[in-house]
Amino acid sequence: KLTDILPALGTHTPMTAHQISHMFGETPETLFRDHDWRNDVLTMGEVPAEYIREVSEGKVDFSWPAQVNKLLVEGGFDLILSIGQVVPHEVVGMANYNKNILVGTGGSEGINKSHYIGAVYGMERMMGRADTPVRKVFNYATEKFLKQLPIVYVLTVVGVNEKGEQQTYGLFVGDNLDVFNRAAKLSLEVNFVMVEKPLQKVVVWLDPTEFKSTWLGNKSVYRTRMAIADGGELIVLAPALKEFGEDKKIDSLIRKYGYFGTPYTLKAVSENQDLRDNLGAAAHLIHGSSEGRFSITYCPGKAPENLSRQEIESVGFKWEDIDKAMGKYTPHSLNEGFNTLPDGEEIYYISSPALGLWAHRDRFEY
Repeated sequence: KLTDILPALGTHTPMTAHQISHMFGETPETLFRDHDWRNDVLTMGEVPAEYIREVSEGKVDFSWPAQVNKLLVEGGFDLILSIGQVVPHEVVGMANYNKNILVGTGGSEGINKSHYIGAVYGMERMMGRADTPVRKVFNYATEKFLKQLPIVYVLTVVGVNEKGEQQTYGLFVGDNLDVFNRAAKLSLEVNFVMVEKPLQKVVVWLDPTEFKSTWLGNKSVYRTRMAIADGGELIVLAPALKEFGEDKKIDSLIRKYGYFGTPYTLKAVSENQDLRDNLGAAAHLIHGSSEGRFSITYCPGKAPENLSRQEIESVGFKWEDIDKAMGKYTPHSLNEGFNTLPDGEEIYYISSPALGLWAHRDRFEY
């Protein structure tokens, strides 16, 4: 039997033929399987509520289902390779390892609840850390419920080098927690930037081949908010932005509730069943807010399918004309990090927000 390839997309939309070709080269399309996170999953076991309550310091009190795509269990594989990149992450602290299985090929309840645990516990308490409450939950599930699956992890650490190019700094292969811890340690060295002072203005470029939603594009918020000064400004150049959520239900919830901070979102969860049924969306609304500390300005493209000014402003963001913004902040002419513009204004430029974590020491403790 030939292999199956299951992109571990979690809640994200299935990959198009163009995306598959771009990422995987000439691999036959017939090998690829779509992950249906609402239907094609099996529950391998339940992490008890007492454990969740303990690791979350009492923030949440529910059990957590360890769910995986049924193909992993019923496919009859001799080997399951879980390939992915370790990088600071807003939900779990550091991305990948068993998150690739339990979220990337997970089900709606497991994804929703794990995201909510992290959001309520506090994103800024977790980003850049390997040992977090959410990771503890995943590790518990891996030890108790996934032992029968022949999983080997292939973990990379990728960063942006001095030339502004993506570079692979490490490759770690193994079947246990040690391989993740080693990769996470290197990722903190490669992907973490401790800025010398709080940033007044940050400009982020969202590559149009990758970022088409705020569900992904808000990495520009997640990854920079520990570095941005109170009263500062985040400008997001998003030429391909066409939706809020990649899932229709999540998109509708973002449009309904918007990015208005933790107290507002927790109140909405307590009062609305649709958010309680989609805790991952609620977590995302918390992650995507500046909590009122700094402004967030999105600059979407002008094609008919792009989000409009009215849509951007309706969820709590500011809007700016992309041609005007690109005229002032021209990505190909900016250096990574600090830049002084011709008019004397200082900005901090980031071309790949998904690859890093930026913080000032006042908001991050090792």
